[in-house]
Amino acid sequence: MYTKQQAGAPGGASAPSQSVALAAMMFAVAMTFIDQTIVSIAAPDIVSELGLSASGMQWVVNAYLLALAAFFALGGRLADLFGPRRVVVVGTLVFVVSSVLCGCVPRGDYALAWLVVFRATQGLGAALLFPAALAVVVAVFPVERRGRALALFFGVTGALTAVGPLLGGWLTDWTWRAIFWVNVPVAIVALILTALAHVSDRRRDEPLDVRGAALIAIGMGVSVLGFQQASAWGWDSVLTWVCIVGGLAVLWLFCRYELRTAHPLVKLAVFRDRAFVVDGLVLFFAMLAFVPLFFFASVYAQVSLSASPNQAALYLLYFFVGFALASQWGGRILDKRGARPAMKAGCLVGAVGFALWAGKLTDLSMHDQWPYAALSGAGIGFILAPASTDAVNRAIDASYGEVTGITQTIRNYAASVGLAVFGTLLTHSMTDNVRDTLESRGVPSATADSAARGVAEAITGNADDQQLTGSGPVARTVEQAMSAIRADFAEANQWVFYGMAIALGVGYLCALRHPGGTIGTERDEAAPAPGGRTPAGGRPS
Repeated sequence: MYTKQQAGAPGGASAPSQSVALAAMMFAVAMTFIDQTIVSIAAPDIVSELGLSASGMQWVVNAYLLALAAFFALGGRLADLFGPRRVVVVGTLVFVVSSVLCGCVPRGDYALAWLVVFRATQGLGAALLFPAALAVVVAVFPVERRGRALALFFGVTGALTAVGPLLGGWLTDWTWRAIFWVNVPVAIVALILTALAHVSDRRRDEPLDVRGAALIAIGMGVSVLGFQQASAWGWDSVLTWVCIVGGLAVLWLFCRYELRTAHPLVKLAVFRDRAFVVDGLVLFFAMLAFVPLFFFASVYAQVSLSASPNQAALYLLYFFVGFALASQWGGRILDKRGARPAMKAGCLVGAVGFALWAGKLTDLSMHDQWPYAALSGAGIGFILAPASTDAVNRAIDASYGEVTGITQTIRNYAASVGLAVFGTLLTHSMTDNVRDTLESRGVPSATADSAARGVAEAITGNADDQQLTGSGPVARTVEQAMSAIRADFAEANQWVFYGMAIALGVGYLCALRHPGGTIGTERDEAAPAPGGRTPAGGRPS
C-alpha cells in the first residue's frame, strides 16, 4: 500500500520539474561513476605518501566495489519502502561525508584501515544512491519519453567514468586528497537541484526483509571477493573457491528464502517475465566488457603506447564518443520500437568493434585505433539504456527501485567476473609472451619464467614489489627488452579484447530470445490509479 503518492507521476509532472529532476539525479550519480576510475590514477601517490603496499592499495579499490555489490539490492528496496527522493538524499550524504573522511586519512599505522572503512561506506552510499536516483527518473517521466530520458541519464553518467582519470591526473598534481574532496561541490549541487525539483516520495507501507538483505549482502560480497582476489590468491587457491562457491551457495539460500517470505527484499516473480530475464542476461554480458575496459585499455595505453595517465584517459574518450552518441540513438529506438532492436544492434556492433580493435592493438598506434574504439563504445551505448529501461518498465507493481537494484546487482557482478577472468587471461598470456622473449635473449628457462611472472604481476598491479624483477643480469636483459615487452603486452591484451567480443556475441544470442514490444507502455496505460496498481503483465505479485 502506498502511503504517499508521487507528485509528477508518469504523465503528470511538469516539464521544468522533469528536467530539474533529471539534472539533479545525474549530478548525484556523477560522483559514483567518477569515483570508479579516479582513485586508480592517484594510487601511486597514495601508496607513496601513506606507505601502503600495492596489495593494500588494491583493498582500498576493492572495498568500494565490494560494498556496491553487497548493498545494491538493499538500496533498491529502501527506495521503494521510504521513497526514492529520501534515499537519494541519504545516499548522497553518506557518500560525500565518506569522501571527505577518505581525503582526511591520517598518516601512520591506521591509514590503510581508515581508507578501507570509508571507501566501503562510500560504496554503501553509492549503492543507496544509484537505484533511488534511477527510480526518481523513471517515476517523473512518462513511459513514452522514458527511453530518451534514461538514454541521456546513462549516456552522460557513463561518459563521466572516462572523466575520472583526466580529473584524477589534474587534481593529483595539487594533492591526491582532492580526488575525494571534489565530490563535495558536486553533492551540494545535486542536493540543491533535488530540492528545487519538488519530487514527492511514493512509499510502501511494508516491513524491510532484514534476513534477505543480510543473505544477499553476504552472498554477493563473499563471491565478488573471491573473483576480485583470484588473480592474487590464484585460481588454484582453496580460499578463492571457498569464497566463490560459498557466496553462490548463500545466494541460493537467499533465493529459497525470498520465495517463502511474505514481504521479500526482491520479488523473484519478476524473473518469470522472459523479456526481463533476457534484459538481465544482455546486461550481464555487456558489463563483462564495459567496466573491465577502463582498466585494461588504460594500462595498455600506458605500457604498450607509453602514454601518460592523462593521455590514457584521452585514449578512452574515443570509446565514450561512440558510447554517448549511440546511447541517445538507442533511447529513441527504445521509445519507438522497444528494446529488442537496440540490444541486437548493440551486441552486434560491439562484438565487431572489439574484434577489430583487438586486431589493431599490436600496431602500437593510438591514431589507428580510434574508429574501432568508437565502434565498441557505440555497441555498449546501444545496449545499456534500452536493456536497463526495459527491465525497469517490467517492474512488478511499479517497484522501480527494487528492479533497478536487481539490474545494478547484475551489472556489478558481471564487472567483477570480467575483471577476474580477463585479468587472469592477461597475466597468463603476458607471462608466456615475456618468457619467450627472455629465452630468445639467452635467459635460462627457469629464470625466464620467474622473471616473466614478476613482469606480468607488476604491470597488472598484483605485485607488492614495484620493481619489475630485481637486479643483476636478468634485470638488465628485461630493461633492454622493454620495447619487445611492450609488444608482448599488446599481444596479451588482444586475447582480452577478443574475449570481450565473444561476450557481446553471446549477448546477441540472448537478445534474439527477447519477445520484443513495448510492454511498459501497455502496462502504464492499463494500470489503475495509484494505490490499486495491477502488476506487470496482469500477474499477481
